[in-house]
Amino acid sequence: MIKDRFFRAPIVAISALILAGATQVLGEDVTSLEGFQSMPLVYPKFMVDNLWVLIAAALVFVMHLGFATLETGLTRQKNTVNILFKNVFIVSVGIITYALTGFNTMYPGDFNGFISILGPIGFDDDVANLTSNYNNYTYWTDFIFQAMFAATAATIVSGAVAERVKLASFMVYATILVAFFYPIAGSWKWGGGWLDGMGFYDFAGSSVVHAFGGFSALAAVLVLGARKGKYLPNGQIRPILGHSMPLATMGVFLLWLGWFGFNGGSVLSADPAAISLVFVTT
Repeated sequence: MIKDRFFRAPIVAISALILAGATQVLGEDVTSLEGFQSMPLVYPKFMVDNLWVLIAAALVFVMHLGFATLETGLTRQKNTVNILFKNVFIVSVGIITYALTGFNTMYPGDFNGFISILGPIGFDDDVANLTSNYNNYTYWTDFIFQAMFAATAATIVSGAVAERVKLASFMVYATILVAFFYPIAGSWKWGGGWLDGMGFYDFAGSSVVHAFGGFSALAAVLVLGARKGKYLPNGQIRPILGHSMPLATMGVFLLWLGWFGFNGGSVLSADPAAISLVFVTT
């Protein structure tokens, strides 16, 4: 009997705290059946949707660790520190520059033109942005999820120019991409720009993120050329092997895990049917 009470007491206490918190947050009397039935359904849905998008943003953040380990494993050991620093730099500068100009440029951007106009620096501190009046999620949830996308676009470039570019040059290029070019290109579709007006469809950034990152990487590679030592004096190709397949394999699985958040979070709600379909196809 004493043992049963010992285990039951924490459960009762936790249940009471949850009930009290729900009462305070929702502003409703949930201590009675009538109060529970009168709770607005929008709040539970809003909280679940917001939580799922935040979890998805965290999974996209994990993708950067996947990019770092994959890129490190497939290159020579002497470049490990350089590559790891690049990937940390991309996430750091990506979030900061996207906060300063990128987010406001991309949303809403210039709805009627080819090149969006740079938005104001900073954030919108309207309290309504923290409620369901903003969307299925809060303003800040929207920002951090999209900031992860912006950093991912620059990370694609990092893999393409590995062992080809000096660190300082890459830092400048990545900063310009995230701060200016990515928000402008993104506003063409997600900001209601000219592509959106033509009925263009893009789910989970197949063009806005991946095509942008791919073409940016292609441009950099065309300018930089092949890695030093790639070709022998007679023109034959000399294979440059990576130094750690375990790291590369770990990176693949981390990226795969992160893509469940990248694609699943792009549903922008915790809709069971849509998310389950996205997970299966991912």
